[in-house]
Amino acid sequence: MSRAFVKEDNSEQSGDGLIERQISLQTNYVTPVGLKQLQTEAARLEELRQKLVKRKDDVAAAQELFKVERDLRYYAARLENAVLVQPAAQPGDEILFGAIVSVEDAQGQAQEFTIVGEDEADITLNKVSWTSPLARALISAHVGDIVTWRRPAGDVELEITAVRYLKE
Repeated sequence: MSRAFVKEDNSEQSGDGLIERQISLQTNYVTPVGLKQLQTEAARLEELRQKLVKRKDDVAAAQELFKVERDLRYYAARLENAVLVQPAAQPGDEILFGAIVSVEDAQGQAQEFTIVGEDEADITLNKVSWTSPLARALISAHVGDIVTWRRPAGDVELEITAVRYLKE
């Protein structure tokens, strides 16, 4: 094969081809825990950046430095636009940001979800982003209400059995 048909691309090596992390257009609501997580990750990345800068002549370190600096830009933007919401200040009878919500489906299956910011969301911990379809179905509801969670796999009706907020 002729070299004329082979694309020479050093962008990966130089970091030029690194795609910026997408920053949500939604308001960046955060809980105190979510804000702390953002701050901790930004500090960790800054510490790593300082170590990598000292080794920037090393190709592997230089590549890693591009990634770390990209991630630092992301976290700096998220921190700059963070809107801290104190769950303890929310009214206790209505589901809003920061609520810990207990629900039960039609089969009697009980679950508990916490409504948090986008960066704090972790479904393995039952923490759902306030922008998720589940959170949107729950927000503004009260104990005893039945809400419809619209999902691609089919709608699910959930009864709100309890709402609480952490008092920090």
